[in-house]
Amino acid sequence: MVAFSARQAVSAVSPLLGPISGDLPLDAVTTGILGMLPTAGFAAMGFLAVPLIRRTQPEHLLLVSILLTTLGQIGRALGSTTLAFLVFTCVAMLGIGVVNVVIPPLLMKYFPDKIGILPALHVTLLAVSTAVAAQAAIPLAGMYGWRFSIGIWAVISAAATVPWLTVLAGRRTAARVRKPPTSEVPPPRTSVIKPWRSSIGWGTALIFAGCSSNTFAALTWLPVVIDRGMSPGTAGFMLALYSILGLPVGLVVPFAVARMPRPLPIAILFVVTFSVGYGGIIFAPITSAAVWVAIAGLGQGAYSFVFTMINKRARTQTGSGVLSGFAQGVGYTLASLGPFLFGLLHQPGDHWLPSFGMLGAWLLVLTVGALMINRPRELEDAFPAETARR
Repeated sequence: MVAFSARQAVSAVSPLLGPISGDLPLDAVTTGILGMLPTAGFAAMGFLAVPLIRRTQPEHLLLVSILLTTLGQIGRALGSTTLAFLVFTCVAMLGIGVVNVVIPPLLMKYFPDKIGILPALHVTLLAVSTAVAAQAAIPLAGMYGWRFSIGIWAVISAAATVPWLTVLAGRRTAARVRKPPTSEVPPPRTSVIKPWRSSIGWGTALIFAGCSSNTFAALTWLPVVIDRGMSPGTAGFMLALYSILGLPVGLVVPFAVARMPRPLPIAILFVVTFSVGYGGIIFAPITSAAVWVAIAGLGQGAYSFVFTMINKRARTQTGSGVLSGFAQGVGYTLASLGPFLFGLLHQPGDHWLPSFGMLGAWLLVLTVGALMINRPRELEDAFPAETARR
């Protein structure tokens, strides 16, 4: 439920930039800022979530994050100014940012022996979430208006709170309280593990930066790039096609990564698919756009790769939480430049080559990060004296 609701707030907007601009002024700079908000919000909560996890249960933090996402989606649908639209979009992205950080340690807490299947399910539903909202955006707006089209997804976010409320209510019932399986008893203090002093931490952050800058630039600008004689509905379909391609790789990649001591070839494969897809989008006839969009969409498997590597390169729930927070905080901070620069580098006359060149530079960053975390080891190994006192 959480995963299925965790990307709709991101992908529901870009197909509707035209209708939204009819009511709220959105120039290239404002659209670039709008494209930055997901990664900027994810980055902010990447830095803040780990100290918050230290002070409260991740289940409680997850509930708060879902409520923030719901509030943000409702607020921007009702907002009457561009500023209100941006502010409430930021609120929604902050909520999703917390979800991004707390899910890996929650999976480690409840399912330490399933680092393949549970990340696969989570990432697959993220892809479904992204695609469903992108595909439904234009039809819903045509029937009920763009405000309804972007606001209706708040219902699904709100529904995602119900299972977690049930979990927390059950834990308060003494007869049903039992300690969930976990890979550490008791957990070490969060402060002794310093991912910024480990190549695993920085490598994971660079993969997040390279992958997210590409993915979120596409989620913001892809309908604009390929809308050369296409109808808005067709351009929205292209974004949905791009998004849904995260589904098959999301299913397969975590299982493959979990079984490979050195999974660098998988990361390189996604760099290649991104590059080939971009080349086709730029240079091939527009009639073949669907082929190249689909190939580029397969590159989103890099997110499945890095999500799985968080728990593959951490031994404990605490290590997973710290690595997740640091990598996403740094990675999304860097990646927030991607959607913003993509629009600014565009030249009048349909020249998108500089914009895609910038994304190619981020793919090099992704490759460097994959090299840094390729060697089999775990984050806690860099701090033997501290973690030995667990």
